[in-house]
Amino acid sequence: MKFQARYIPNVITIIRLMLVPPVAWAILTEAYHLAFWLFFLAGFSDGVDGFLARQFGWQSRLGATLDPLADKLLMIVSFYCLFWQSIIPLGLFAVIAIRDLIILGGAIAYHFITHALQMQPIILGKINTALQILLVLAILVHYSYGIVSANLINILIVSLLISTMASGVAYVLIWYRKTRVFRDVLK
Repeated sequence: MKFQARYIPNVITIIRLMLVPPVAWAILTEAYHLAFWLFFLAGFSDGVDGFLARQFGWQSRLGATLDPLADKLLMIVSFYCLFWQSIIPLGLFAVIAIRDLIILGGAIAYHFITHALQMQPIILGKINTALQILLVLAILVHYSYGIVSANLINILIVSLLISTMASGVAYVLIWYRKTRVFRDVLK
């Protein structure tokens, strides 16, 4: 089988998946400079693979599955490692993990009920993701270079906590409405 350019976004996503363990290792060993650059590279690669997929029509089912998986895995592992290092509170990590489990559970339940799955990200979800990325980067910059204040990190933590809960509730309502509409159609 010959390599084709349309596979480039999937290759980039797989590389991003492979960056998760080094990011975790760097955080856990307090190599925050390295963790920052690896996390930054992973985030940059997410933008590149998305751009290439949209710009050249290189979207695929594999990419549609792997891309959000790589993103979620990078974020949840990063937050777990930051919690393990006592940098973020357990409550924040727990709310983030529970929200992601609820979204995943809702997607799986909806898929089993409807045998389809078309989930579009909502604005609250995008804000939440942006705040997650900003918080991880702010923490890594703080511990690497000391140029981000603890006050800013605390503001980001509170903002992230609020957006995580708000987007979690929004996704639950979306899954509920979608399932209800599907059931009404079947009646």
